[in-house]
Amino acid sequence: MELYCFKPLWGHQGRFIDACVQACNENFQGLEGQVPEQAQQRLQWRDHLQTEGLAFIAEICTAGSYVPDRSASLGEHLDDFAKKLDRSLALNPLKINCLGGCDAWPEEESARFFSEAMDLASQAAVSVSFETHRGRSLFNPWTTGRLCRVLPSLQLTADFSHWCVVCERLLDEEAEGMTALFERVQHIHGRVGYEQGAQVGDPRGRLSLDALQAHQRWWRKIWQQQFNRGDRLTTLTPEFGPDGYQMIDPDSEQAIGDLWTYNCWMAQTQRQQFAEFSSTQNISGEP
Repeated sequence: MELYCFKPLWGHQGRFIDACVQACNENFQGLEGQVPEQAQQRLQWRDHLQTEGLAFIAEICTAGSYVPDRSASLGEHLDDFAKKLDRSLALNPLKINCLGGCDAWPEEESARFFSEAMDLASQAAVSVSFETHRGRSLFNPWTTGRLCRVLPSLQLTADFSHWCVVCERLLDEEAEGMTALFERVQHIHGRVGYEQGAQVGDPRGRLSLDALQAHQRWWRKIWQQQFNRGDRLTTLTPEFGPDGYQMIDPDSEQAIGDLWTYNCWMAQTQRQQFAEFSSTQNISGEP
């Protein structure tokens, strides 16, 4: 089993080709982000990815951006999913990650959304995993667990940083429920959250150590599940970003720290963690 790390386009300043060059320079295997609306731009992105030898994980946000439009109906979410799914296929994505549904929906409505979205993905012959994200249907571990029991084929993108702040605690005490979800995970977002926020100030710092180690425990358990089922590849996107996630100096109103530095550090740290995990599994490139 191999680990591929992806550079997030969220928070990237500059051209797409610049992001590709950055990813190559820091040994990332690909990029993750939302696909452009314009067909010509999608073709340019595809060409850059092919030239640089990079993979792509497409991100779909239904009925809004990262936070959904509260007034959007189930049908509007599904229509948006179908449109963005078709758009994403132009880039031949390795995987598709979807931020879908709405946290205010009844669980029956969320279940219908996921069921119909998975049907659309199946018709397109592509696998989609759904992100555990605030504001969306999978906004906490208990709702997610119930939906997974109703939908045996539901696959997850694990961003546990959101659950830490929603639940106001690290989640080790939810061991039984979390373990049942680990086997559903197809992709990991490697951002570290803590009890009062979805992004620690600096993942390298002493104050972040407990939260970092908690996330690393969960990610290692996901790797174990993937290895046990014979996966040849596991993927992780370090996702430290802006938009209220990054800490701001209250006087200067300038961002504190450098997101690209954090994401590169996280990728390298998890490569080391994966190498240690691999050594305990006697992984030699074959399951």
